[in-house]
Amino acid sequence: MSLQIGDKAPAFEALNQNGETIKLEDLKGQKVVLYFYPKDNTPTCTTQACNIRDNYQQYTSKGIKVLGVSTDSAKKHQNFIKKYDLPFDLLVDEDHSLNEAYGVWQEKKNFGKVYMGTVRTTFVIDENGQLENIISKVKAKEHTDQILG
Repeated sequence: MSLQIGDKAPAFEALNQNGETIKLEDLKGQKVVLYFYPKDNTPTCTTQACNIRDNYQQYTSKGIKVLGVSTDSAKKHQNFIKKYDLPFDLLVDEDHSLNEAYGVWQEKKNFGKVYMGTVRTTFVIDENGQLENIISKVKAKEHTDQILG
């Protein structure tokens, strides 16, 4: 069963790039943008992260918490954040349990190879923990417009 707008967002507890625990329940009362992306330091993922970075003031002015999620390690996240001066946390999901909870760990095909991976998807979670929006056709260069528009 895939998640729909209006569903309760799956609860999660994950470590960020600094080893600090981030729990969805601790963010109640705050809007959360949870964006899943395949890999740190790849072209489209970098474009997407930098679009959010360049528009970050729009998120903070609306009280929105932005969290990126990939299956990369905390060390890779730290390097990605440092290299591109990202002002938001990246969650570590090496066992892809968070990807699976949100239904974005799926079979992918690339150059004739079939493998499991993250399907780039963004979830907007309202102050009550409900899914307010699900963006499955992410446009990396215009992602903030998709989220806030």
